[in-house]
Amino acid sequence: MRAVVQRVSRARVSPGGEIGHGLCVLLGVARGDGEEQAARLAGKVARLRVFPDDDGRFDRSVADVSGAVLVVSQFTLIADTSKGNRPSFAEAAPPDEAEALYERFCADLRALGVPAETGVFGAKMDLELVNDGPVTIVLDA
Repeated sequence: MRAVVQRVSRARVSPGGEIGHGLCVLLGVARGDGEEQAARLAGKVARLRVFPDDDGRFDRSVADVSGAVLVVSQFTLIADTSKGNRPSFAEAAPPDEAEALYERFCADLRALGVPAETGVFGAKMDLELVNDGPVTIVLDA
């Protein structure tokens, strides 16, 4: 699994949900990923300290600042561009497996007390966000 995590002032996906301040997570699921990777990555996102404390240091998580997470599925994060100019998506999980792990990731976030909104898995979506910082972190599970 791969997640691109952006700290945002607000984010909205259409079709789907929207959040105020928090994190926007673009989530790609690879072949061989399982529930263990989903749980581990959800925990990492929930505890990721990318929000400033009173001294301006990254020392608070999304839960610490009462933020939310917008999770958008994005199989293109699993692209292999090592050969030629056309990306290969052969290592992306099949849609039925990827959707189940996407849903598991979101459920794991919620179980950790982090409100999570989503896009529509497999749909063509429009994503709007205001990156706060900007702060962007790439996480692999």
